[in-house]
Amino acid sequence: MDLYRFAYKIAPYCPSDLMADAFELAVAAREVDMRASPYDLSEYDFSPIRIETREGREEYIELQRGLSLRSEPIRHRLLNVYATLLAAVRERLATTT
Repeated sequence: MDLYRFAYKIAPYCPSDLMADAFELAVAAREVDMRASPYDLSEYDFSPIRIETREGREEYIELQRGLSLRSEPIRHRLLNVYATLLAAVRERLATTT
């Protein structure tokens, strides 16, 4: 969810495909969190992750690993956008002083 937050902060300068990828990742992360919660969300088609059991904890860990792997390319792309913006600001400051 943090990647989406940081993409949204620079929304006018963040490519829309990167914004969309970060949003989709945030939605997937939120789904995992909701499924691992103590609430029954089956009527919303969210099967529970029973983290009180060994199998549930293993499933949760595996889903978190998958989210982490999905986040890596998004994180790198977002860092590149931030680096480009920072370079542009530095260049602008250098030319105005």
